[in-house]
Amino acid sequence: MAEIVVSAFFSVFFEKLASEAFKKIARAKGIDSQLSKLKRSLIQIKALLNDASQKEISDEAVKEWLNGLQHLAYDIDDLLDDLATEGMHRELTEEPGATTSMVRKLIPTCCTNFSLSSRMGSKLDAITTKLQELVEEKENLGLSVKDESPKHMNRRLETSLVDASRIIGREGEKDVLLHKLLGDEACDKNFSIVPIVGMGGVGKTTLARLLYDEMQGKAHFELKAWVCVSDEFDIFNISKVIFQSIGGGNKEFKDLNLLQVALKEKISKKRFLLVLDDVWSESYTDWELLERPFLAGAPGSKIIMTTRKLSLLTQLGYNQPYSLSVLSHENAVSLFCQHAFGENNFDSHPTLKPHGEGIVKKCDGLPLALIALGRLLRTKTDEEEWKELLNSEIWSLGKRDEITPALRLSYHDLSANLKLLFAYCSLFPKDYMFDMEELILLWMAEGFLHQSSTTGKSMERMGVECFEDLLSRSFFQEAPNDKSLFVMHDLMNDLAMSVAGEFFSRLDIEMKKEIGKADSGKYRHMSFVCEEYMIYTKFEALKGANSLRTFLALSSEQKWWQEFHLSNKILTDLVRELPLLRVLSFSRLSINEVPEFIGGLKHLRYLNFSRTKITHLPDNVCDLYNLQTLIIFGCHRLEKLPNSFKKLKNLRHFDMRGTPLLKKMPLGIGELKSLRTLSKIIIEGENGFSITELKDLKDLQGKISFKGLDKVQNAMHAQEVNLSHRRLSELVVEWSGVFDNSRKETVELEVLNVMKPHNDNLKRLKIVSYGGTEFPSWVGDPSFHRLAKVTLNGCKRCTSLPLLGQLPSLKQLVIEGMDEVKVVALEFLGTNGLPFPSLENYERVWRGVIEYLGAVEEVRITGCNEIRYLWESEAEASKVLVNLRTLHVWDCSNLVRLGEKEEDNCGSYLTSLTSLEVWHSNSLEHFRCPNSLKSLTIAHCNILLEKELIGGREKPLINSNIPKLESLRISDWPNLKSITELSSFNHLLKLEISDCPNMESFPDHELPKLNVLTHLAIVRCLSMDASFSRGLWPPKLCFLLIGGLKKPISMWGPQTFPTSLVELGLTGGQSEDVSNFSQLSHLLPSSLTSFGIIEFEKLESVSKGLQHLTSLQHLSIIDCPKAMDLPEMLLPSLLSLGIEGCPNLKERIITNLIRRPLN
Repeated sequence: MAEIVVSAFFSVFFEKLASEAFKKIARAKGIDSQLSKLKRSLIQIKALLNDASQKEISDEAVKEWLNGLQHLAYDIDDLLDDLATEGMHRELTEEPGATTSMVRKLIPTCCTNFSLSSRMGSKLDAITTKLQELVEEKENLGLSVKDESPKHMNRRLETSLVDASRIIGREGEKDVLLHKLLGDEACDKNFSIVPIVGMGGVGKTTLARLLYDEMQGKAHFELKAWVCVSDEFDIFNISKVIFQSIGGGNKEFKDLNLLQVALKEKISKKRFLLVLDDVWSESYTDWELLERPFLAGAPGSKIIMTTRKLSLLTQLGYNQPYSLSVLSHENAVSLFCQHAFGENNFDSHPTLKPHGEGIVKKCDGLPLALIALGRLLRTKTDEEEWKELLNSEIWSLGKRDEITPALRLSYHDLSANLKLLFAYCSLFPKDYMFDMEELILLWMAEGFLHQSSTTGKSMERMGVECFEDLLSRSFFQEAPNDKSLFVMHDLMNDLAMSVAGEFFSRLDIEMKKEIGKADSGKYRHMSFVCEEYMIYTKFEALKGANSLRTFLALSSEQKWWQEFHLSNKILTDLVRELPLLRVLSFSRLSINEVPEFIGGLKHLRYLNFSRTKITHLPDNVCDLYNLQTLIIFGCHRLEKLPNSFKKLKNLRHFDMRGTPLLKKMPLGIGELKSLRTLSKIIIEGENGFSITELKDLKDLQGKISFKGLDKVQNAMHAQEVNLSHRRLSELVVEWSGVFDNSRKETVELEVLNVMKPHNDNLKRLKIVSYGGTEFPSWVGDPSFHRLAKVTLNGCKRCTSLPLLGQLPSLKQLVIEGMDEVKVVALEFLGTNGLPFPSLENYERVWRGVIEYLGAVEEVRITGCNEIRYLWESEAEASKVLVNLRTLHVWDCSNLVRLGEKEEDNCGSYLTSLTSLEVWHSNSLEHFRCPNSLKSLTIAHCNILLEKELIGGREKPLINSNIPKLESLRISDWPNLKSITELSSFNHLLKLEISDCPNMESFPDHELPKLNVLTHLAIVRCLSMDASFSRGLWPPKLCFLLIGGLKKPISMWGPQTFPTSLVELGLTGGQSEDVSNFSQLSHLLPSSLTSFGIIEFEKLESVSKGLQHLTSLQHLSIIDCPKAMDLPEMLLPSLLSLGIEGCPNLKERIITNLIRRPLN
């Protein structure tokens, strides 16, 4: 490792020492002669590096020599960086108008130079002396001057990734496992496990992915999910990822029980396929807890489990699980040749065959090793190079540190710079998913990437090429769940840790590693995986890590919803003592303000405050002259930026997306000519930021959002931005949502017309509140061949839509708030070929395009006030809506019926429809439901004429013969009078009825027959004469919200709640005469973990009546204006307390029901 960092740094040293700007500042400081001595010593050392890199493999003394040299290289880099930073400081302060230039002129130069020059001179002398001592050791170590063998890095990326369908040697295994997945073998549970067992690198995950992808296009499994488990068997996180993957959304859960109840509800009666990849746990108890929701699935559900461990499977009764062995020699040769030549054998390369056969044999049939070495050799055609690899002494080292020799060889063949870039990834924990662009920014900040002096390629471009090289050689892989992210195979992660050596530290949970104070001084790079609470003692050893360059907070994507609390003492006592930091990330940590000491970290290149609670950046952030990347993405409370941004001359990436309170651009940002990322641009008009200030930012690219374009009064100003020459992947253009007389339609059309981006890269386009009556021709031009998503929002004056039908890659189309669009002409679809060839999902449609919706499964119609009917006739709907599964209608104020003919109202012909929602459609008169529904929501449809929901003498809205109904939600339906029966809904999991003031009849006596109901809410139905006198409830009820009925809750008798009930909310109302909660204590089962008290207007005391709730973890008190006290004895055991609308409890109010830990 030491050799690679030294080699990578040396080229930078020589480049700096040769630059005229550097020589100038050195002369000004009087240290130019000492730097010349340093350069001569570096030249002597560099001549020995090639020999040392060969000998460190087997010679421990040479390895130690290189480690010592590496520490010196870091010190040299710090010193040279100090000098370069001082040069930048002098340049900035001596600029005309600089605030400190006059002050500097009043101070004698000798005074300002002497102290710094003296310190630098002393350091230079000490470092040069140490370098000479290392040179003198060459005789004892047997080091000599040797020319470096050139690394041939021809980039042939077109063959770097082999199609998964062409995986070699696993055809038999695939067929056997497919049979197991699709078969109905006897099992005492509704699901069975299909285990894939084998050693690391044998291809378990690849085979699982092949099987999973095979199932994607089939309807055999209704639900599918993939979870990478890894070392830490975190049941909550695994359950959460499964819940999200099967369409549960981003809902938050207070504890595992509530999460698993919701997961069970999602899975219930559905056949699912779940992949649990890379399972290490051997705990049967953990498995029993994880599997509980799976028991509710339909028979035939399957779980693919990949693991190296047999213990857990044996405990589960799988005594002979399917074991994946290494490849046969014949298949190993085919796999190797496929990656080396793109062929299956050596026939076209007979001279390489003897050496290739030998290399294959040494790989012992391990696919990961065969692929890595095959990709290594595909750029080498010289027989001697193959022979050299076959005879390498690395093979003789065996599996040192459990690292396969073949992987070490693949690493050893990398150039010094690629070795360094790969070793840096040792900071990532196993199975950590990383973003390519983010990693490149980190590499840049560490000084590992530099602009090419020969080709002129930027640091970012060089980073992309390096990343692709590592990807093509299998050091990186695409993440299984998200092809925009990447991971390292476990064995590659082990290799990175092995080669990174003593310069890197990782404090992730899986390693349970604590830094000792004796070791901390040698670390230069440190990362840690965020935990919910991070205490001072874990980081205390950093007190001695004064040379640390990297302080990187990492958070698992599986824990994106969590908030991570960092002790303030870590910031004030530890981080401020790390003056050499290049990378500092506080991403997603719960910090409210930026520490003032940040401005003194003059070496910083990368500063990340994303998703924190900061409200402003201090002015001294602009003293970070070296800063390249500043990230404030997702800082929803940020209101102000510093005024001296123009001092950040080296800033290249400024990500300010997701900052809604930020209304002004920082002054001078248009002078930062190095900027390549400026994600949010706020046009302010007179005396504020003007769009013309962007004209000198020639390198802007990536994602850009323009806000306030209504302030642009001349299209020529917008044209100066020259978007047509910028490689944008995402463009958002937004005008004010206020359409008054100041808006000029022709000007806005001209502005939008000249803001046409380059058509080769654009993937997402969003146009918001545009005030023109038509769109320019480039919107929808098929030359935008990568455009995958188009959003048109609130363009209220447009009378027609752009011609979007011929965009070849369009997958998502969102159109809303287009008030003046009355008719959608066929021209919208385009004139050539099939319209919308790639479209997967409409979020708003008009009847004018319904005949083209045959393949669409989901339709969302929002804010379409001109629509009275969705289709004309039953025949029309039957013909085209054959695949429709989800229909959601929102805010269509003139919608009378779904079909123009009254008998059409859904009827029996929408047989594929499973989810139907109608919200805020106040003209809707009639409605019928198809028998295929699983989920139905009707909310705020005030004049709906049907009086009965289910059953009864009149025509009800719901036929009782809907056997699959699982979720029913009814709200604000004034005409609803009754529900006469429920018992026929055997699969009903969730029932919610609210704000139905005239509803009188409810069959509460049938509740015990709802055997699978887990979620019940009945509130604010003031005429409902249900008293629940029997005190019986659904046997599996977990959540109950009830109250605001005709009979006050305080008059109910004792209730027999099931032991499964853990979450209860009681709602009062005007008729409730409860002043002390002890009056209701008989209604509260001791099993509760969460309890809510809502709208009890006369309630004064909550201190009594809750003492028997020993399992209570979460308490909410909402809209109880007279409440005076709290149950103090329960407070210490609560995890969260929510209070709203209780002015007498203002000391404990948490606004907007945001939860906070009590400890």
